[in-house]
Amino acid sequence: MPNEPPLVISGPADAAGVRLDQFLASRLPDTSRARIQRLIQEEKILVNGAPAKPSLRLQGKERITIQGEVKPPPLRAMAEEIPLDIVFEDNDLAVVNKPAGMMVHAGAGATDSARNRGTLVNALLHHFQQLSAVSGELRPGIVHRLDKETSGLIIVAKNDAIHRKLAAQFSSRQVKKTYVALVHGWLRNDRGTIRASISRDRVRRTRMTTRGSAGREAITHFTVEKRIESAYGKFTLLEVSIDTGRTHQIRVHMASLGHPIVGDALYGAPCEIRAKNRPTISLPRNFLHAAKLEFQHPRTQQQLSFEQPIPEELNHFMGRITAG
Repeated sequence: MPNEPPLVISGPADAAGVRLDQFLASRLPDTSRARIQRLIQEEKILVNGAPAKPSLRLQGKERITIQGEVKPPPLRAMAEEIPLDIVFEDNDLAVVNKPAGMMVHAGAGATDSARNRGTLVNALLHHFQQLSAVSGELRPGIVHRLDKETSGLIIVAKNDAIHRKLAAQFSSRQVKKTYVALVHGWLRNDRGTIRASISRDRVRRTRMTTRGSAGREAITHFTVEKRIESAYGKFTLLEVSIDTGRTHQIRVHMASLGHPIVGDALYGAPCEIRAKNRPTISLPRNFLHAAKLEFQHPRTQQQLSFEQPIPEELNHFMGRITAG
């Protein structure tokens, strides 16, 4: 594919005193400032024929030449040989047991292939001949998601028709998802339902919050399985089900009750758990596992049900806090 011709912009008089990167960001609204700064660093943006710094203050009469692609080509997911724990598979779909630490897919803000490595999508592309394209080239086959540090069951669609029917089941709340979670402290009630809308935190953009005024409906049900009193403090083992699938939903809802999920430092859990005369312990992931999944097969209409026990690292952690 031939290179695009250079883009030439003449700095107007009212641009005098404005930084080069700020000026270009205002003239190229579909291009991120980070992308502009990167092009400047690569000397692909010239001012009067010479490389310049992002902080250059314009005088208002410059000739600015952009030699690189203003918008990078969209990132496409690549096949990568990564082991997969496939729980179920047929010609239409698969159910996979995702480990903690694996992202489901690369983020939309990814700018180079190095960031599109080690994801579930990379592994799926290697293992399966065909995946649905409904979610785009960065998320083939992905009908729903699990957070990076959450393990457990996830459905993958192999064709577009099945993908759309599965998505409709999720939208109408026909899919039953059940999680196992360990939280700090003892919950007051043995069971309950949290109905609190969720929106993105305006200050810390990596977090979600229940305190926003324009959040989306979110419903979480919990049942206490076990209350644990140990040298490391009090914990509650929960079975959790969700009617909605908002970003970080269980994590945000449990933190809103003052009981963050163990290991979830983003929502207030301690990075290290200390006890007198005991070694300090920590969990390098969230104690949250998608343990059960029930849905109707879109083609056969058969009701499918799958279950996976918590992984060994969570069993090991439970053993450490309950020992002695």
